[in-house]
Amino acid sequence: MDKTWPAIDVRTASPDLLLALIDDFGPTAVEENDAGVRVFFPTTAARDDALRAVASTASAHPVDVPDEDWARRSQAGLQPVTVGKLTIVPNPGPNPESQIPIHSPSLPPPIVILPSMGFGTGHHVTTRLCLEALQTIDLTGAVVLDVGTGSGVLAIAAERLGAVRAIGIDNDADAIQSARENLTLNPVARRTDFEVADLASGALPHASVVTANLTGALLVRSSATLLAAVGPGGTLILSGLLADERDEVVRAFAAAAVVWEREEEGWVGLALRVD
Repeated sequence: MDKTWPAIDVRTASPDLLLALIDDFGPTAVEENDAGVRVFFPTTAARDDALRAVASTASAHPVDVPDEDWARRSQAGLQPVTVGKLTIVPNPGPNPESQIPIHSPSLPPPIVILPSMGFGTGHHVTTRLCLEALQTIDLTGAVVLDVGTGSGVLAIAAERLGAVRAIGIDNDADAIQSARENLTLNPVARRTDFEVADLASGALPHASVVTANLTGALLVRSSATLLAAVGPGGTLILSGLLADERDEVVRAFAAAAVVWEREEEGWVGLALRVD
């Protein structure tokens, strides 16, 4: 049987408010359209719980989206995106090399990412904020841990920017499979690994830089674990939080100092120095 993804279609003019409402149910991707928003979930149970939470405030109904249909429609409309020194090519087609833009030899090679159910092609604003934050740090020789890696783009980008090693973890086995497939499209990424791991299960591997593109609520709940993963003098990059969640997240990470901050389209990216 072909794989399908549980989702809900919601008629709403305020996608950010909708995401805040269903944050606790672990949405994995959002697709905006003329009729409103389609929100994907890791399990049918999570989808059904979110549907009950939304039903009293908006018109919503459940859908099961075939994986191939989602990927086909996603790839059709995506173009290369550039964030600072990095260019992400989300739709390489049968011959990836033919669609990679010409780039300066002084810049890192473009990153090829196949669209998947996880965030991370570089088009979602939270991913772009993390890519921008990574470029404010000298990653030469750094070990980078990407928590909630999704398609793996941040881990691969970290190696492109000079990291001696990049590790991506996610509690979703399908996301890790997607990230590993993306590694095959980026053969120069020889020091990047991906593993299934649950942020809630215990201590994380130590790293000099940790990225966490999650949700505001999950960042708050996991603040102690994330802080403990960063070595002294290291940097913690956070995104996935809405602007109205910013203060609560910063309070949860009060042991670290905000050294970079950017807001875009209602989303916030932060870089914090851990002493």
